[in-house]
Formats: sequence, structure tokens, C-alpha cells
Amino acid sequence: LFNKRLVNLDMTAIVAGTKYRGQFEERIRALLKELEQNPDIIVFIDEIHTMIGAGSTPGSMDAANIMKPALARGTIQCIGATTLDEFRNSIEKDGALERRFQKVIVEPTTPEQTLEILQNIKDRYEQHHHVTYTDDALTACVKLTERYVTDRFFPDKAIDALDEVGSRVHLQHAEVPPSIIEKEKEIGFIKEKKQAAVKNQNFELAAGYRDRQTELERELAKLQEEWSNGESDQRETVTETEVADVVSMMTGVPVQRMAEGEGVRLKGMAAELKKAVIAQEAAIDKMAKAIQRNRVGLREPNHPIGVFMFLGPTGVGKTYLAKKLAEFMFGSSDALIRVDMSEYTEAFNTSRLIGAPPGYVGYEEGGQLTERVRRKPYSIVLLDEIEKAHPNVYNMLLQVLDEGRLTDGNGRLIDFRNTVVIMTSNAGTRQLKEFGRGVGFNAGGKMGLSLNDSDKEYARSIIQKALSKQFAPEFLNRLDEIITFDQLDLEAIKRIIDIELSGLYKRIEGMGYKMEISDEAKEFVATKGYDVQFGARPLKRAIQNYIEDGICERILDGDLAEGQTIKVDKNPEKEELTFE
Repeated sequence: LFNKRLVNLDMTAIVAGTKYRGQFEERIRALLKELEQNPDIIVFIDEIHTMIGAGSTPGSMDAANIMKPALARGTIQCIGATTLDEFRNSIEKDGALERRFQKVIVEPTTPEQTLEILQNIKDRYEQHHHVTYTDDALTACVKLTERYVTDRFFPDKAIDALDEVGSRVHLQHAEVPPSIIEKEKEIGFIKEKKQAAVKNQNFELAAGYRDRQTELERELAKLQEEWSNGESDQRETVTETEVADVVSMMTGVPVQRMAEGEGVRLKGMAAELKKAVIAQEAAIDKMAKAIQRNRVGLREPNHPIGVFMFLGPTGVGKTYLAKKLAEFMFGSSDALIRVDMSEYTEAFNTSRLIGAPPGYVGYEEGGQLTERVRRKPYSIVLLDEIEKAHPNVYNMLLQVLDEGRLTDGNGRLIDFRNTVVIMTSNAGTRQLKEFGRGVGFNAGGKMGLSLNDSDKEYARSIIQKALSKQFAPEFLNRLDEIITFDQLDLEAIKRIIDIELSGLYKRIEGMGYKMEISDEAKEFVATKGYDVQFGARPLKRAIQNYIEDGICERILDGDLAEGQTIKVDKNPEKEELTFE
């Protein structure tokens, strides 16, 4: 390669402006002649697949065909770059063109090689951004992008992080001197004066303003140069923390070291969730511990944050806990990716999760699950009522539960390592009802108003048996925790009623009234809305039937004044509520 020159060939520049027939061919011929006369030139064509069809019109040749003889004779030296997909689609189909090139597969660099590249190029970026990169920052660029940026390759993603963090740190600390700001304002003012003078056809005055503007612009350029030189001496340092912030911004995954406040918040996570989800202390504790392990950094890296199976009867708070967890971790329930597995009962529906295979309708759209996780890699994936899905779905999910990865219909690898996967199931509920002992399922009986520990243990054992019948051992073995939710007793319902009523209080206040509910009225509604078989859902219906309907009638009577308080109490003589 001694005495060789590398020249980049821009195909679009060669095609641009060729209006007449033969003009394009003439340019290519002149180019080939120049290359043949200068054997020291190696021509580099980026995106070489664009040569095929470039400049062709009906009855004429494209760039690739014109260059084939010269390539075959070896009179020109050429390097082309393209992706494997484009090579397969364009060049590989043209065997005559393919054999004229020696294929060299360029693999992504290793983390060690990438670090070496960053150390070699950091001076340029330091000069450009007026910052200084520490060795820890360079290492963090490599480590964090390797772990969290999964859809791009080395060294591109590490260089991108290096560039972005330099720019961010510079902008955060860059303060424009007041003298420059004043000078810019003055130039703007002079420009306005000049335009006004031109409008009034006072060209002599406008010429004076133009000279003044030119003088000020020279002064501004001088001030900016002085500021730039001064900045080079006072450089900001880029550390590991800033790199973590940038990677977090690029991926949407919190990779920063935990701030002190977040540690306190995470510690109180279980207590916070217990306020919203009543009577499921054991379930919340197990889940909170798994998430705390992950955020501290102790978990297995090639595995989702947590994989949980929530079991228990209907209406005990399985889906509700997933929603509350999303609100706690992300500040919004939008981070919950909910997939209703009852939609995937048939074998042909399963492909909707990862996207239709090539050749089928909807191939380009992506999967219902994979596409949403690709867009939001840090989220909670809720697979609701998993037992209703087709067995093919369980086989598809094995890779997600174990390695935290899934390939979609387009062949893209989707990363599930930053998701919490929660599956809910009512497996065993029917068996519980059929068993004579029933845990409060005795029709019409008062048994079940309070559940002792042996009842709960008995219910758990039945649910676990039903689970092992429903799911394959390799599926159950990949779950981090199988969390059984206990049935709700009357005491739990009495605590839940306050949470349910808080929304009603707000709605009534929004209408301009107030509401007070006595403890007797709450107990009456809780008793009416308690059904051990259906959990907390009948309570909502009881609140609608007994409280909301009564308040609705009271408002429709039209004798309530703005700001008046509606008092809800239990009628001591009848099984009904009173509204005053």
C-alpha cells in the first residue's frame, strides 16, 4: 500500500445532471480512463450495491456493467462496502459482478478493540467539544453500550455515546459571555434600522448602517474566537456518571448508579404497594425483593428483571398489582404492556405476538408483543390470563423467560432483559370451588368471612396442583417466583372500600358537592359487596347500586345547594342506606 491514494467515489455525483443519452456512460468511461492511467489510486465506493442500476435507462448499461470489464482485467483497484442484506439482494444475484470481488466480512469489534479505538480518537472529540474524557468514561462507553444498546454494533454505538456525552457536558457548562450577547443584540438592532431605512428609500443612511453592521460583526467574530480559545484552557471533565446518564437517555433504561433518594424509595417499595393492594403482603414482599436485587445490580445480566406467575382466584388484585407496580417504577401506568392471552387461544393467532412470517399479510407491521417491547425496552410485560393461551405460546415464551430475548418476524432480536414479565392465571379456581371444603365457597354459608392460615395453605396446595397439570415443567422451572394471592376476607374488603370510595369523593367534589359516609354505611356496603368467590369486583357493583344510585337520585331531586354535604348513613330499621 506504499504510495497508494484512496479516493472516495460518490455515485450520486456521477449520475447528477446527466440529461442526455450517453452522458452518464461518457462520465464512467472518463473515470475508468483516469483510474487506469493512475495505478496508484484505489477507488472506494460506499454502498456499492447502488452501482447496480445507477444511470441506466431502457437500452443502456448501468455503472456495474460498464465497470465489469475493467474489474475483470484488473486494471483498476476498487474497494466496495455494503451490508450483508444488500449484498445478498443485489450483488450476489449478479454472479459475474460477485466473482470480480474478493469478499471480506468485517465483524463488529470486540469490547477490548473498541476501547482501543476510543482511546485513539478521543483527542479529536476532546478538541471538538472542549472537554476531557477520563479513562473510566471510555470504559463506561464500551461496557454500558454493550449491555444496554442491543440493536447496534461496536464500534459505532460506543463512538456515538462518546460523542453525545461530550456534547451534553459541554452544553451543560457552556455560558456565553455577556459581551457576546450584547454584541449580537446590537447587530440585530442595527439590521432593523438598516431595513427601515431601505423601506423609506433613505439609501445613504442604510449604507451607514451597513458599514456599522460589518464593523460589529468583525468585533463579534473576534470576541467569539477569544471565548473559544479561553474555553480550550478551561475544559470540563467527562466521568462515568455522565456516560451513564447519556446511555440512559438513549435507551430509556435507568443505568445510572442509584441516587440516595432512590435507594430510600426502593426500600419503601413494599410498604407503598401494600397501601394500594390490600391483604397480599406475602405476594408484594416477594416481588419487591426481586426488583430491589435488580436495581442494586445483583441480578443475572442475561435474564429479565423478574419473571413472576401470579396465581389466585378472580378479583384479588393480580392485574391491579401489576398496574400499581408500573406506576411506582415508572410514574405512569403507560409503561405497562398488557397482552390479553385470551386472544391467543388458537394456534394461528400465536404469530401475532412476534409478527407474521415473510409472505403473509401484516409481515411489515411487527408483533403485538415484540414491537411494543422494542419501542419501550424498560417496561412491565403483563400476560393476562396466561392459562387461556394456546400451548404454542408457552413454547415461544421459553426463550424470553430464560435468556430474556425473542426473535420477531423480521429476524430482529428483541431484548427483554430490562422488562419485568408478569403472568396472571386463575388456574385452580374451579377446583377450589368443586372441593367440598371450599374455603368459603359453601353456598349461602357465612364460612369464609374470615380465613385462617390452614384454609389459605389448603387453597395454595390446590392451586399449585392445578398449575402443574396446566403447564409443562420446563415452563414452570423458568419462573423466578410463583406467587399465590390469598382470597379476600371481609376485613380486607372493609379496607378496600376506602380505596374504592376515594375516586367517588373526587368526582362528587368536582361537581361542587361534598360527601360523608358513616362507618355503618361502609360496613353495610362491604357486606353486600363481599363474595369470597369473586374477590373485590362485586364491591364495585355494590358501591354503584347502593351509594352512587342513591346520590344520583338526590342530585336529580334538585334541592341540593352548591357546596352542600351529602351524608350517607345506614337505615337502622331497614336493609338500606339513607341520603341526607
